[in-house]
Amino acid sequence: MQTYPTTEEMIPSPLPAQSFVASSSRRPNHLHILLITTGSVASVKAPLIVAELLRYKDVHVQVAATKASLVFYNKSSLEFTHAADNDGQGVKVWTDEDEWGSWKRIGDPILHIELRRWADVVLIAPCSANTLGKIANGLCDNVVTSLLRALAPSTPTYVFPAMNTMMYEHPLTAVHLRTIKEVIGYTVVGPIGKGLACGDVGEPSQPYRGYQQVHIAESIASSGIGAMVEWRDIVNVVVQRWDLDLRA
Repeated sequence: MQTYPTTEEMIPSPLPAQSFVASSSRRPNHLHILLITTGSVASVKAPLIVAELLRYKDVHVQVAATKASLVFYNKSSLEFTHAADNDGQGVKVWTDEDEWGSWKRIGDPILHIELRRWADVVLIAPCSANTLGKIANGLCDNVVTSLLRALAPSTPTYVFPAMNTMMYEHPLTAVHLRTIKEVIGYTVVGPIGKGLACGDVGEPSQPYRGYQQVHIAESIASSGIGAMVEWRDIVNVVVQRWDLDLRA
């Protein structure tokens, strides 16, 4: 019986495991955006976010992904599509496997440190309940949580929660959101009310006014929300903050 190659076999990654060094990867007068994807179905929007960000002048994008988030989009396909972007460096989806894959001895680059040095702005989109809890409690058990723990407090970091409505309304979510906003200093954007992949449908208890509407769970009891904000609104956070212009 004839067999056919899988999608992963048909679209090999153009960027094999390699060392990443911030000093040689950064470009003067460019905005370096690190997109972090975590284990929510909203990670399916990652390719759209990356593609839209790269439409703007002097923007470079890299992605750091938890293992769970890669259930929802094709890592190799995203890298293949953007192999010529970032001034020919390509867009790489960095994972736990890359963290120590090229590390041989003390003094070699460490991925989560290099990524935090590279990033001018960090977008955690989506931020699952699991990763939210880890960040709030200071865990460093993967490349994503390690780089966030090592991130300079001055680096603008935006968190876009995405989870089931009941997870969002759990009392611990309010505590975690308060911690990352008031203690760590991240900006929390969303979530919104819409039909969720699990079948739940929620409506916000307050009108949603684009990305400027920042919600914290304790302030909107019984909100019935949890979905990540629209992917274009995520891009607009960056576009408006840094006054970006489209490429010619």
